Amino acid sequence: MRLEGKTALVTGAGTGIGAAIARRLIADGARVCLVGRRQSALAHTLQELPDGKAITHDADVSDADAVAGAVRTAVEFGDGRLDIVVNNAGIGPVGTIEDCDLAEWDQALAVNLTGPMLVTRAAIPHLRRGGGAVVNISSVAGRRAFPSLAAYCVSKAGLIMLTQQAAVDFGADGIRFNAVCPGWIRTPMSEQDMQAVIEIHGGDVDSAFALVSRDTPLQRVADPSEIAAVVAFLASDDASFVSGEVMAADGGSTLLDVSTLAFYDRAAALT
Repeated sequence: MRLEGKTALVTGAGTGIGAAIARRLIADGARVCLVGRRQSALAHTLQELPDGKAITHDADVSDADAVAGAVRTAVEFGDGRLDIVVNNAGIGPVGTIEDCDLAEWDQALAVNLTGPMLVTRAAIPHLRRGGGAVVNISSVAGRRAFPSLAAYCVSKAGLIMLTQQAAVDFGADGIRFNAVCPGWIRTPMSEQDMQAVIEIHGGDVDSAFALVSRDTPLQRVADPSEIAAVVAFLASDDASFVSGEVMAADGGSTLLDVSTLAFYDRAAALT
């Protein structure tokens, strides 16, 4: 119960990684304010959590007024304190810089980059009181380019620098900022993404996940709980001297130089 007595705010908490993060923080003793755009998804997640340990607030993180309301709800729920912020909300429109829809580009930056800034800015006065922790969920796509995911990659790369900039600017206040860069994780959203793989290669969702992870050292995708465990560590006092860190949780995928795969005998490795 290393987060006993602490209050957390988690964005994008209705499904997938965000819901898993909320569950883990509560398991470690925290109270959590679940923030998201869809009240129905938040309510579903809330039903799965212990009574009295969580509250919901529907808000669009790209709306400064809505964000301020969410932070107020979290602080009130925490009896005047807010110790942990997890910026997890994100969207990923498809397109290159030539053919992407400009409105989708703007929305991706608003949700993935400006949103975490707004949430963090609203939370800083409360985090400063006790020395808090902010964990931003970036992506391996913030460190490596993905085909036709320009807005997503650019916004997630910006989130990494936002993390490091804030770590520099607010370290003297005792606030720690770290980023987590997940690889492929099995969530409802990523299962939808696998449809594009299935269209090209055939098969089903399971075979698609196997295909996208076959060249990673661990040769599998993650469960959301595995990302939540990393977040819980960074949010806890166990990571009290960790700030400005960009932590990959990707099964080793970003270690690889893809040009070396031609030297790899997959058949031999499987025997």
